[in-house]
Amino acid sequence: MTMLFNPGMIPNFLLVESMGLMDTIWSLILPAVTSAWYVFLMRNFYQELPEELEEAAKIDGSNDIGVFFKIMLPISLPAIAAFGLFFAVGFWNTYFNGVLYINSEELRPMQVVLQMMLIQASTNVADPSVAAMLQSEQMLPPETIKMAAVVVASLPIILVYPFLQKYFVKGMLVGSIKG
Repeated sequence: MTMLFNPGMIPNFLLVESMGLMDTIWSLILPAVTSAWYVFLMRNFYQELPEELEEAAKIDGSNDIGVFFKIMLPISLPAIAAFGLFFAVGFWNTYFNGVLYINSEELRPMQVVLQMMLIQASTNVADPSVAAMLQSEQMLPPETIKMAAVVVASLPIILVYPFLQKYFVKGMLVGSIKG
């Protein structure tokens, strides 16, 4: 049911407020830690792994925890890396939750700060009294500020992706036939 129907903004807000997470960084992290879709995909990933791997490890004397950490976890690193990247991008792009749950300026997500900068730049240009006052100074056009904000907002994800790319390639090759 949670994959089909999102509970909505009000239940999420009430949950965060009742847990005492308002105006903390945890109000952004905990509600988005996982989703039913990621649990469903990981469950299917583990079900598709051959049972012979687990049986061979148990024959070699490994217990369930050893099988998980020595066999299943290394095999599932591509899937975990993919979900980690999806989570990181989703967390990085969090704007609405930052507006709802964070009130203090030092805890605001970067997306909220960038949006406030863009609004301020647009307001300064639109206000004729401010524009007349600032004509003597060198002022950047609002398009320049917008493009700089896009670069700043996308740079960390662009820098993280090359380190995770090898896991994506391994993930594509796990199900392929090798010959």
